[in-house]
Amino acid sequence: MAKYTLRQIYLSDADAQRERFSKAIEKYERIFGEKPERFFSASGRSEVGGNHTDHNCGRVLACAVSLDVIACVTPRNDNIVRVKSEGFPEDEVDLSSLEPSQNELGISSSLIRGVAAALTRMGYKAGGFNGYTTSSVLKGSGISSSAAFEVLIGNIFNSLYNNGEIDAVKIAMASQTAENEFFGKPSGLMDQMASSVGGFITIDFKDLKNPEIKAISFDFAKAGYSLCIVDTKGSHADLTSEYAAIPAEMKSVAEFFAKDCLRELDKSTILKNYEALRRRCGDRAVLRALHFFDDNDRVVKQAQALENGDFETFLKLVNESGYSSYCYLQNIYASSDPRNQGMSLGLYTAKNVLGDRGACRVHGGGFAGTIQAFVPNDLLDEFISAQENLFGKGACFVLSIRPVGGTEVDLT
Repeated sequence: MAKYTLRQIYLSDADAQRERFSKAIEKYERIFGEKPERFFSASGRSEVGGNHTDHNCGRVLACAVSLDVIACVTPRNDNIVRVKSEGFPEDEVDLSSLEPSQNELGISSSLIRGVAAALTRMGYKAGGFNGYTTSSVLKGSGISSSAAFEVLIGNIFNSLYNNGEIDAVKIAMASQTAENEFFGKPSGLMDQMASSVGGFITIDFKDLKNPEIKAISFDFAKAGYSLCIVDTKGSHADLTSEYAAIPAEMKSVAEFFAKDCLRELDKSTILKNYEALRRRCGDRAVLRALHFFDDNDRVVKQAQALENGDFETFLKLVNESGYSSYCYLQNIYASSDPRNQGMSLGLYTAKNVLGDRGACRVHGGGFAGTIQAFVPNDLLDEFISAQENLFGKGACFVLSIRPVGGTEVDLT
């Protein structure tokens, strides 16, 4: 496992990040009464294409972004993990037990135990450490703070106890296991994979044990656009049932045809069986299945457009994906809470500024959290101002694509 320097990870922001690590070291020393020995980082991610396709073995287009969670760490001589995350109570996890606990559902200690358990099942080691973490990844906002934390923990176990021998894909898989089985959230693998691998990538999950990952080289800055993520001030924290209904409904359509997931079918089969599917699964499930097929195909077209330098076609496809999520996937606001529709307002405001330029769409799981926009640089100030007028100062983040995934950090 290679260590990366601040300059390699953060590029032009390296000096500011060095100050951030210095403050984290001070906090660690106050909490644990010792100097930390090792340093780690794992990024948030931005889903660019393939909204809710990963959990049905589909394709996604995603990137690691410049918001991350960092950790100061010292190994222990026992099986106790103590992690104090800024703004949260300290977690203490005894790794002598690696079974899911009902008492840990939905809390961060379950992720620590879950990553350790998953890596142990794979034949790797896990052991104790003291750690302090601080994050710039918005919790519950669709940039995937939970995946970043899981990948961070996986990299700590990898470096401290496995000589860096665990590859990024296996760390992502262990992280997903932690979230699904221990935390209790039925997420796909995209979030963890984008955070763990880094860069700008397409991932094809047709073979879940061996996902196909392809790097894409494209400079958004040179295209004259900025990638913006807008925090609409909603949280995914209380919306697990809404989120879980999407893969469940999609898979109910697959099960109608005795298949495990939609990727084993094609859209024509759905279209030929409308009446029976509507009666058995319901209209929303059918619409969500149709969204899956269309967005799954769009990922291929988006990647081809970028590889061909055709940014206008790419933007058109981003807008098509956003429209499909709004109308057919229906994850822009929670049906259980129709009074709160921050994402809908954010998308309206984005369209009002962008007109027929740029693109905007739901970002990540949906229902609350963030929207994504590709904004022409000459409209950037107006776009930020309009979103901050709606959601408050600091709600709009202008991000860069991070070239490095989860990693140990070399501060020398």
